[in-house]
Amino acid sequence: MGITKTGEDDAMSRLIDQYVDNADQAVYASEIDDPAFKLNLAVNNEARVVVFHSKPFRMKLSWLEFDLNRNRLDFIMNDGSVRNFGIPVPPDMSRYMQNAFQVLMVLMDEKTGEPEGGNYLPLIVHRA
Repeated sequence: MGITKTGEDDAMSRLIDQYVDNADQAVYASEIDDPAFKLNLAVNNEARVVVFHSKPFRMKLSWLEFDLNRNRLDFIMNDGSVRNFGIPVPPDMSRYMQNAFQVLMVLMDEKTGEPEGGNYLPLIVHRA
């Protein structure tokens, strides 16, 4: 599966390049039983958040939640279940995340390192 180069895809590629060039990054393997599933979180100082993932989620993802007290990012599925990632967000990244309201989710092709597609999901920021 590849990306057809259209204006929208070009804009997405530039956006991803901007995030990667201007962001702190942390890499996490999932706690799900597939050890090849990886997540990479990038946040820039303008509160733009991107989550790169190496494989599609098994269930449809509805939104993400960021807990300011625990500095954790959780993934909420369409059925309301929480994926047991509980990604810890480093303090230098969390100060920017508290101002974010959406997350760009980008599926990456592991072989080529190129984005296959992406979409925005709401981000709910709260204190537990």
